[in-house]
Amino acid sequence: MEARTPVFEEIDPGGDCDCPGCVHWRRVLPHSTTGRHPAAYRALLLAAAASTTVVVGHTAPALAAPHTLDRPAVPAGDEPNTPQGGKAPLHGPGGKPAQPASPAKAPATTRAEIIKRAKKWVTAKVPYSMSRYWSDGYRQDCSGFVSMAWSLPGNEWTGSLGQYGVRITKAELQPGDMLLFHNLADPQKGSHVVIFGGWTDHKRTHYSAYELAPPHARRKTTPYAYWKHSDRYVAYRYKGLTSGGSGKKSDADQPDTGQPDPTGSGTGQQGTGQPDTAVPASLKSPAPYPGRAHFGPGVNNKHVTELGRMLVERGAGRYYTSGPGPRWTGADRRATRAFQLAQGWRGRDADGLPGPDTWALLATGKGKDIPAEATGSSPQQQPSSHGVPGYPGRALFRPGAENPYVTQLGRQLVTKGFGKHYRTGPGPRWSEADRRAVEAFQRAQGWRGGAADGYPGPETWRRLFA
Repeated sequence: MEARTPVFEEIDPGGDCDCPGCVHWRRVLPHSTTGRHPAAYRALLLAAAASTTVVVGHTAPALAAPHTLDRPAVPAGDEPNTPQGGKAPLHGPGGKPAQPASPAKAPATTRAEIIKRAKKWVTAKVPYSMSRYWSDGYRQDCSGFVSMAWSLPGNEWTGSLGQYGVRITKAELQPGDMLLFHNLADPQKGSHVVIFGGWTDHKRTHYSAYELAPPHARRKTTPYAYWKHSDRYVAYRYKGLTSGGSGKKSDADQPDTGQPDPTGSGTGQQGTGQPDTAVPASLKSPAPYPGRAHFGPGVNNKHVTELGRMLVERGAGRYYTSGPGPRWTGADRRATRAFQLAQGWRGRDADGLPGPDTWALLATGKGKDIPAEATGSSPQQQPSSHGVPGYPGRALFRPGAENPYVTQLGRQLVTKGFGKHYRTGPGPRWSEADRRAVEAFQRAQGWRGGAADGYPGPETWRRLFA
């Protein structure tokens, strides 16, 4: 049978097809009003005539890769396959490009606003696509998600997002920063980027990641720096970051009058000596306050988990050895108190139990974040618990614990003359030598029984570092 030259129908790239071939040609070629491809595209189609099979209907370019998008959700713990689009302007109604973006211009925003925007896509479960655009104009892939969270003037990709940030270390990571992996070998495949939402354990091995990955936007506890290629992720801080609620002026520049802030910027919400019992009209929370009865020793409910997640996003991750979870623990109380102290509240206004004011600031993203842990500073300069400067809480001193506070404790015990129980160290891992040294110090204070159990409480810490 005589071979016949195949006949090709000239078509435009499919407007609703996500295969890499159609996406590429939609990006580089103008749309035809006649239903025909330009000559360059026609030449590529004719070059694909390697067989005698006549293709009917939609014909993808012969060199295009198979469809790889809109696949089922990946199993937990696996790195998602997240091909991405290139640089593009924001898109308006009907998917048409809006005005071109201004290059490398970083609009002012705050950490709370970044997380709030990320949460909006997570709540809406925005579907993953590297060619579709959400109603706000941002592309529905991983780099479009970060462009949206950072409120950039256009859609960036992993090869260009770095120009809007400043490289930082793991120790400097705070909610709203990004972790980026740009795969130079195959930039549109394998590259990925997420928004850092806060540490979920005091050892900083896991964090809350906001990302857009198949099938939709999500928030997920993630091992640092990511499931795979962990050593190739780079941390960045957004250049346009401000600490103020308005994006114009830092909260630190606002006067702390001790009165509720009529602007709702979150400064001076308490400090008047009044109990945390009423929500100011300017701080109505989108997530209603469930009531004080849902927080405290012995309770176990979803509101405790939500409180912990909001606290982690505001810098409280170091207070949790694991979690947050639904059962109320000392970690929840310490984290809540740290947030209250960050607002300038004292006394019973900073008792570690969330009242309506505390909840409203967390739920609306207002108020001041918990200060970052000072590196290399003395214990007195560290965040306090139970009103004692530098005391991190009893949970960090127990069998299996390993953290810098154990080292600080041991060194101070040696300095005070209670180091005879150490054969080596002191070091970061809690040991029987630490417990016996603490017990000796407690007995030297005249304490007996449960008051001299070898585990440092707030009064032990205060006297030891006095």
